[in-house]
This record gives sequence, structure tokens and C-alpha cells, in this order.
Amino acid sequence: MSNDMSNDDLEPKEPPQSPPSPAPAPAVAAGRREERAPGWERDVLEKLAMFTVREQRARRRWGVFFKIAALLLILYAVWAGFNYTMNDSETVGAHTALIDLNGTIEADGRGSASVVISALDKAFAATDSVGVILRINSPGGSPVQAGMIYDEIMRLRKQYPAKPLYVVVEEMCASGGYYVASAADKIYVNKASIVGSIGVLMDGFGFTGLMDKLGIERRLLTAGENKGFLDPFSPESQSQKDYAKQMLSDIHHQFIDAVRAGRGTRLKETPEMFSGLFWTGARAVELGLADGYGTVDSVARDVLKQEDIVDYTQTEGLPERVLKKFGVAMGSGVAKAMVSAGGIQLR
Repeated sequence: MSNDMSNDDLEPKEPPQSPPSPAPAPAVAAGRREERAPGWERDVLEKLAMFTVREQRARRRWGVFFKIAALLLILYAVWAGFNYTMNDSETVGAHTALIDLNGTIEADGRGSASVVISALDKAFAATDSVGVILRINSPGGSPVQAGMIYDEIMRLRKQYPAKPLYVVVEEMCASGGYYVASAADKIYVNKASIVGSIGVLMDGFGFTGLMDKLGIERRLLTAGENKGFLDPFSPESQSQKDYAKQMLSDIHHQFIDAVRAGRGTRLKETPEMFSGLFWTGARAVELGLADGYGTVDSVARDVLKQEDIVDYTQTEGLPERVLKKFGVAMGSGVAKAMVSAGGIQLR
């Protein structure tokens, strides 16, 4: 046994220390999250879906609102445009007044006497207008309406002797259109314009032969032997035919007298002048039915010496158009019946 033992070997050794135990877990009562109930994903999706639906509904409502607002603004702009007329007190400086007579001359149209006369009165009364141009493109129409416009032009020419009225013809100035034009100081045309047709007509149809073939009987009861005057479903009466021709002749002579009074010595009358024939603008100048060639711009520039043009044409407002469209004028039945059976026309 060896005695070579060191002092170190004789000293007592400490027992080996055990590894440190893990720190105790923190308390879970306060910090731990509550566990989610089952089905929470579905609840979230439902809430998102409802939110999306509400947003879409709101967008649609606002979209409809803005569309309606835009439509109302457009309708208001259209209504304001149709109803705008120049105020009598409105001044625009020296200018040429322009009025359009376009289409058939009839009581319910743009070429009615009430519409045209209103524009004529305002154009002549305007202190800054140096003259009036009436631009006509019309095949004719009612002798009554044309006569009313003619008379008003003649009256205004006397009331405003320093303010001339010139007619400028575009495509056509025939029959009732020429009746109106003959009241002007001068008439300007295009070489190819259609001018004239100084005559009166009454047209219609007779169905008695067809009714006989089809076995249709006309049952018309009247009080007064001429109450069914020129009824298209009754045999033609010679006495009624003669009366109608006399009436047409009377109106024709009124037309001729108006043309002669308006044109005066400028007319170079021929046997055909008042027969209902019409001529080109070039031939109309030769016959004295027109005074020369011109347009609205050329007459304003070269004759009236005022190139600034202000349009005084009157237009029906939107409410009036709607009312007429639906036939609010209850007293028009007789007139319409007469027209359908053969009304008197300057055409």
C-alpha cells in the first residue's frame, strides 16, 4: 500500500451539486387569453358580409341620387333653353334682328301667327335693331294665319318707317309663305329657290264608290241641308261644290290683292302669275316676285350694314309642347275634322 498520498487527496470532497431547477411558470390567471368559442370564424365572416352589403346599398343609393340630380339639371337646362326669350329691356348694341318662319303656317305650329307676330313686335320694338330679316322656308299653309302675319307686317312698317323688313328665302317660299313675304320691303332669294304658287286649294277624298262595293251604308243625320258639307262618305252635291269654288275664288282674290299691294309696280304680271304656278328664284326676280339674290349674312352686311345678328325667333316652351302633344286644346275637334275632309290651304 502506497504512502504517497498528497494532502489534497486527504481533504474531504464536497458532494456534487444538482442542476438548477427551472423557474416556476408565471401565473396564468391574469395573463392568459381566454380561449375563443367555437364558430367564431363564421361570425366574423357574417359581420364582414353584412358590412359589405350595407356599403353596396349605400353606394347604390348615392348613385341613384346623383343620377336623378343630373337628370333634373339637364331637364332644367332644356326647359330654360326652350323658354328663354330676350327681355325687351335687354340691350345688346346695334344689330340686325332675325326671325325664322320655318315649316307649315298653321295655328298650332312654329309658323303660327301668334308665334311669328310676337317675334316681329319685339324685333321692331328693340331700340338697337337697325332692321329686321324674316327668313322664310315654308310651303304655305293656312290663309288665315298667313293673312294675320301679313297685316301685322304692314302695320309695323307704318309704325317704324325707318326700320326696314327684308325677307330672305332659302329652299321655298310658296303660297302662304309668299303671301307673308309680299308684305316685306324687299325679297331676296337664291337662284334655285322655289317661289310663287299664288293660289288656293281644298282637297279631300270621296269613298262612296268603295262603300257601294263593300256594302257599307253611310248613316248621316243633319239639321240643315248643308251641315254635311263635302262629307267624303256622301255623294258629292253640285251646289256644295259650286259654293266651295266660289269661296276659294274669294280667298284667291284676297291673296292676289295682298301681293299686288305689297309688290306694287315691281310685278311684271303674266296670265300664269296667279294661276298657282311656282318658279325658280332666278325667274322670280325676272317677274318682279323677288328683288335680288342674298342670304341672311349678305343682307345684314351689305344692305343693313350691320353684321351683328340677334335671333328673335319665338319658340314654344316645354310645358306648351307637352300640353299640345296630349291634346289639351279641347276646341280643336271641329277644325281638325274640316282639315281631314279637305281644309282650305294656301299651297
